[in-house]
Amino acid sequence: MKARILVVEDEAHIAEGLQFNLEAEGHEVEVVADGARAVELLSDPDRRFDLVILDLMLPVMNGFEVARRTRAAGNYVAILILTAKDDASDVVRGLEEGADDYLTKPFRLDELLARVKGLLRRRRWDGVAGEEQEGLRELCFGEVRVRFDRFEIETPRGVASLTTREMGLLRALVEREGEAVTRGDLLEDVWGLRPDTKTRVIDSFIVRLRRYVEVDPSRPRHIVSVRGHGYRFVR
Repeated sequence: MKARILVVEDEAHIAEGLQFNLEAEGHEVEVVADGARAVELLSDPDRRFDLVILDLMLPVMNGFEVARRTRAAGNYVAILILTAKDDASDVVRGLEEGADDYLTKPFRLDELLARVKGLLRRRRWDGVAGEEQEGLRELCFGEVRVRFDRFEIETPRGVASLTTREMGLLRALVEREGEAVTRGDLLEDVWGLRPDTKTRVIDSFIVRLRRYVEVDPSRPRHIVSVRGHGYRFVR
């Protein structure tokens, strides 16, 4: 899938390398070197990006704040964060601010391109092939139709495109319909994090999913909280 990608990186050699290799893959790439400029572009209704590659340590405004403001503005473009430190707290904070995936510097080019492809993919479940996933192309419940092959949710309010992690979270709940799924299981299955990682990222993403699928997100009927445990999907 060819896409418009915003690279937010203040280290020129990294930014230039990302731009060169992403354009070689056929993508259209724009590069900025500070967080404030990134927020301007992401707030511009005349500009649309399919993916943001976002360094966390930036001048003027750091990547955490860029992600937070982007999500607060209702923009759910896919965000891949880059962190220079192999520090779980940075990763967790980035995910809590709304990022979908992460890479730790230094990273291999092939790994970055694989993450980009996964975030842009809308025709498979989170990049996982297999007969079961391929066979489950649609699911209808309430006034909602989930198009798994397109990574879309259709409601009376319109059509919304889901990010890889949003769809992965919904998949994890749907595949265990009726069960109470723990936050730890969801962290491990969807984000690849340790089940005991201290984070509210699951709850933040549940809020996003409820905006799509619930008639009244404050009184959910389909993605239900299980006190002290996790969440349950009810068709």
